[in-house]
Amino acid sequence: MRQDGHPAAERSPGAALRRALTRLVSTDDELRAVELRHHAADQGGEPIASCADRARVTVYGTLKTVTLQPRAGAPALEAEVYDGSGTLALVWLGRRRIAGIEPGRALTAHGRVAVIDDRRVMFNPTYELCPAGPG
Repeated sequence: MRQDGHPAAERSPGAALRRALTRLVSTDDELRAVELRHHAADQGGEPIASCADRARVTVYGTLKTVTLQPRAGAPALEAEVYDGSGTLALVWLGRRRIAGIEPGRALTAHGRVAVIDDRRVMFNPTYELCPAGPG
């Protein structure tokens, strides 16, 4: 194992060729997703795609959309966070706006995941705004 935590096999000429070929045949979006997944892991975030129903998790990603979605007649601010592996809806009930919660912003969110109609949702998460990451 190298000091940076990657297996020593990644230094082999075959691994370098494999990485080069992957970059050649991948789209820009796929490459950004891989980079974002690695950055999310470096920030201590769990992959969104592996977050199970009712699990307490910490995720890191970039906000793709921020919308006002009323629920049961009350305001609710909803933001979609993307980490390269999947998306998670962050919902703040009773809020119309939160300073700093805007598309393109990176953040770390902590809370319990609910899976509703095959969609991952986290209600009223605690969060930290982060400097912009990759992608």
